[in-house]
Amino acid sequence: MAVVMRTIPAKTIVTRMKNNYWFGADYNMNIYRGCCHGCIYCDSRSECYGNNAFDTVFAKEGALQIVERELRGKRKKGVVATGAMSDPYNPFEEKELLTRGALALLEKYRFGAAIATKSKLVARDGDALKAIAKNAPVIVKVTVTTGDDSLCEKIEPHTPVASERFAAVGELAESGLFTGILLMPVLPFIEDTEENIAGIVRQAARHGARFVYPAMGVTLRDVQRAYYYRKLDELFPGLSDRYKRRYGGAYQCTSPLAKKLYGLLARECEKHGIVYRMRDIIEAYQAPYRQEQLSFL
Repeated sequence: MAVVMRTIPAKTIVTRMKNNYWFGADYNMNIYRGCCHGCIYCDSRSECYGNNAFDTVFAKEGALQIVERELRGKRKKGVVATGAMSDPYNPFEEKELLTRGALALLEKYRFGAAIATKSKLVARDGDALKAIAKNAPVIVKVTVTTGDDSLCEKIEPHTPVASERFAAVGELAESGLFTGILLMPVLPFIEDTEENIAGIVRQAARHGARFVYPAMGVTLRDVQRAYYYRKLDELFPGLSDRYKRRYGGAYQCTSPLAKKLYGLLARECEKHGIVYRMRDIIEAYQAPYRQEQLSFL
């Protein structure tokens, strides 16, 4: 990985979302472009996103100045999501502090935050997230697709392993932040086992997670599919042929065991008092703020 943060021009950063179904977020914010986690399945490599250097991380020039200008100009307050196209806690963030700076701006202008990450570095910013939560909704989503650290190192090679991510969840949950697990994607024929799904829910419960939200399959298209199949050939010889036979050119590649695994997940979550439906997750983290004058829905 490069030791110097590279930059890229940007005109806008905080954009309105078409609807707020996805974890109740109203706006989307990506202050970095690209990702160096190296996850073999990442949909953001797809041609439709127009990023031919996806594995290289760039900071957007003047990011915090742009974010402040745009937040200040918003007529409607709301929840700002980050992590959709580039992990806000890539390794550069430890020194660059752009995500941390953006959180301070969300607090200043009384916007909520919806974080998605695979990094344990998110725990560093627990204090900034708690400051936001005094006035606006906050949700932290930590992605875990396998509870097996050795498998994690294969399919998500440059991320903290799952056990470290669970530890970050525990730290944030203990501080009172609404924190949970994004269990997605669940890779067919690799991660779609009862042992993996039940194990992740139980680990989530042990670390104080409030929710687990799953997707029992993976999406594949164009250059991303080709990249994924190359990685399968390297790591799991013969498995790409199984995918081709089962899914052909389909975009949505749902696990053959999806229904069974979702039922297992639901039972485990209910046993541990964890929510797992989108509407219930949104309700749980946003309801305490509904008496405020500002609307977050």
